[in-house]
Amino acid sequence: MNQFFTSESVTCGHPDKVCDQIADRILDEMLIQDSGSRSACEVTCATDQVHIFGEVTTTAKIDYEAIARKVITEIGYTAPGRGFDAESCKIIVDLHEQSPDIARGITRRGKAEELNNGAGDQGMMFGFACRETDNLMPLPIELAHMLTKRLERVRKTQELPYLLPDGKAQVTVEYEEEKPKRISTVILSAQHCDDADIDTIRKNITQHVIVPTMPKELMDENTQIFINPTGRFVVGGPAGDSGLTGRKLIVDTYGGYARHGGGSFSGKDPTKVDRSGAYMARYIAKNIVAAGFADKCEVQLGYSIGLAEPVSVRIDTSGTEKMVKCVLYEAVRKQVDLRPAAIIQRFGLTCPIYSAVSCYGHFGNNAAMMPWEQTNLAEQLKKVLN
Repeated sequence: MNQFFTSESVTCGHPDKVCDQIADRILDEMLIQDSGSRSACEVTCATDQVHIFGEVTTTAKIDYEAIARKVITEIGYTAPGRGFDAESCKIIVDLHEQSPDIARGITRRGKAEELNNGAGDQGMMFGFACRETDNLMPLPIELAHMLTKRLERVRKTQELPYLLPDGKAQVTVEYEEEKPKRISTVILSAQHCDDADIDTIRKNITQHVIVPTMPKELMDENTQIFINPTGRFVVGGPAGDSGLTGRKLIVDTYGGYARHGGGSFSGKDPTKVDRSGAYMARYIAKNIVAAGFADKCEVQLGYSIGLAEPVSVRIDTSGTEKMVKCVLYEAVRKQVDLRPAAIIQRFGLTCPIYSAVSCYGHFGNNAAMMPWEQTNLAEQLKKVLN
């Protein structure tokens, strides 16, 4: 029996993503000035307001309000009178210094022992890779991201001038014997100006967004396409729904195709293993698949606050492995240092790189140039195991 799998993506103007982008821009600005900055910055937004709160420790001098307004402007919320715009929205900042109890678990040792600094929190992180796409990501989430990125592009270039920043896409792929066979359903919701005609919107989005984006070989006469299914999407963004950092975890990762540990990324510095551990788990999984040792791989890492070494490492290849799993596991453990400080060092995670992935996914095509997406470990594993 064929199976169906659905994933979604959202545009940069989605209220949750507005918050993620502000939080990561703040983190990047901290790291520009102070590479040792610690951040657990949360952001929420609603009609005509943004609230920035949480814990930070940094020597950087940050104008939080200016950063938020700049991000909102870049997203495109600039027109007054729509319930949320960069100039008139109220911005509240409630940030205080990180708890010393947390800090001592991370930096309790001197410089010589830096690599043995502990994790910034407990938790479990998952990474995943499979052969469905060239970048070794599940197909449904990559297709969904392609649609929302294209939707943002045609709005910002004024190709479809009536579009507004908020939007969502959802793609359902039909699988036959666990391989993608066809696109079953495409759903796209795009915020628009009040005077835009729904028939025009549906025609234009089909022509300018869906047709140029979706692989023709996977579309057929039975593919269902739904554009703005309610017929109207004028009130959107934070004026239509409140937003919060970390509420799009599945959009940020694998579209629900793999498990998730529950920890979000945006606004967190890399001593938080929710972020660095998840990046490393993806790196391991992707390199195992890239090396040809499995067709599908899920990696779980478990950490305890204050401890450097993970408390657990699990590699699951779903029966697609090409070698004895325990041999593969031992090779990975010998080749990869999983201490948080070593992960930070290996990937250069104290650099201000996070704004680039705060929307449209932390993995896959959107993050193609990021260090955790590289496959340089694959050759090392081949040398050890072949």
